[in-house]
Order: sequence, then structure tokens, then C-alpha cells
Amino acid sequence: MVTIRLTRGGAKKHPFYQIVVADIRSPRDGRYIERIGFYNPTAKGGEVPLRVDRARAEHWLKNGAQPTDRVRQILKQAAREAAAALPAAAAAA
Repeated sequence: MVTIRLTRGGAKKHPFYQIVVADIRSPRDGRYIERIGFYNPTAKGGEVPLRVDRARAEHWLKNGAQPTDRVRQILKQAAREAAAALPAAAAAA
């Protein structure tokens, strides 16, 4: 079974997470199939807090990958941000 989950990186007290597609039997920070984005909960200033390749995420979800609860929330947040960016981009053009 395949899951979409977070792997932790970064320094102590400054987490940085990769959003990856991995086999459910792999350890949390172990081997993965594909990296589809990142999540930086401590982003400040001009840093990007979240980036997800939504096309690849949808591909894996259609093929049976199960996201963790936190990744499910992150994917919803990414969809909301993308929807909010569309009208702003259309108004600028």
C-alpha cells in the first residue's frame, strides 16, 4: 500500500517537511517513491511556506495512495491558495 506523508528535516526546533509518496512499510524518514512538495511551518518574511505539485498528488490519489490526516489538510490548503490566486492572476492580465 502507498501513502502520501511528511518526512521531517531541518534543525532542532526548526522543522521542515517534505511531502512524499512512500510505501507504508518504509520508515518515516526512509526511502520514498516520489517527492511531490514541501511544507515549512516556520516560514518567515518572503519564504514560501508550502509548495505542492497538485497534478502529481491527484495522480497518486487516483491510483489509490492514502494521505495522512495532516497531508490531507495541506492538500486542501494548497487547493484553496491556488483557487484564490486564479482571480488575482486574471485581474492582472
